[in-house]
Amino acid sequence: MFTKPTARKSPMNWLACPMLLGVVWFGQNLSPARLLGQDSVTLSSDAKVTLVADGFKFTEGPAADADGNVYFTDQPNDRIMKVDLEGKVTEFLKPAGRSNGMFFTADDKLIACADEKNEMWEILSDGKHRVLFKDFEGKKLNGPNDLWIDGNGTIYFTDPYYQRPWWEHKEKPQSSSCVYRVDRDGSNITRVDDALVQPNGIVGDANKRLLYVADIGDKKTYQYTIAKDGSLVDRKLFCSQGSDGMTIDRDGNVYLTGGEGVTVFNSEGKKIQVIVVPERWTANVCFGGKDRKTLFITASDSLYTIPVRTQGF
Repeated sequence: MFTKPTARKSPMNWLACPMLLGVVWFGQNLSPARLLGQDSVTLSSDAKVTLVADGFKFTEGPAADADGNVYFTDQPNDRIMKVDLEGKVTEFLKPAGRSNGMFFTADDKLIACADEKNEMWEILSDGKHRVLFKDFEGKKLNGPNDLWIDGNGTIYFTDPYYQRPWWEHKEKPQSSSCVYRVDRDGSNITRVDDALVQPNGIVGDANKRLLYVADIGDKKTYQYTIAKDGSLVDRKLFCSQGSDGMTIDRDGNVYLTGGEGVTVFNSEGKKIQVIVVPERWTANVCFGGKDRKTLFITASDSLYTIPVRTQGF
């Protein structure tokens, strides 16, 4: 369907980060955003990044529940954390299947890329979980990394390969690093794009029937149209930048992460803003809070927030 590009350098490896096991509450105002023009539709000119907590080893997978509480993972330490509406940070689940990317369903169940055994988990509010699926065509997945769930419950997820110290195997089980779709109950798993180098961040707009996938291995992000049957059509280059994790607001602005901080592109793929974060790597982002107007940023050993003008999903 597509021509596969040449492989490039992979993102920062969290295995090189120092071990940090505690959690420290900060609430300290830090760096401002950098605007690429006279003003920004997403942030006020005086908006500042706030350090919420650190003491983790590598934070990932932020996702907001129906009330706006945000859950995120500390993957190397095998736990999922929760930030409530008052800003209190607590441990929600440990062990957590080495969960990475996460997303809430419409009925408020947490779906997590549990790559300890290359599985996808459904997690209830009390921490109980079940495995939705764990293989494709009889073979382990490479390592589900990030996901997005459509309004009808269809799950789209990326499956790159990053060697984990807890795996016994040393080669990727699947022949390609792909994007998949799967029904809400874990059935009918299907490859929807097998022509990417290292797909990673993924997010969609259910209203506009659009899906965005970052090929971090090729430093590109693509936009797709979601067809009626759930397949992806009309792939086009959205921007020449990859991303570890992604989110989108109701105005169609797309937020990419990586080494520069959080980079915001408008719906046309034009870079409009960089949110500077005082870490060498930002892994993922989501909108949370009661009104979905706070951007939560997982970055290396820390969690940050910044208020926004626009509203996320």
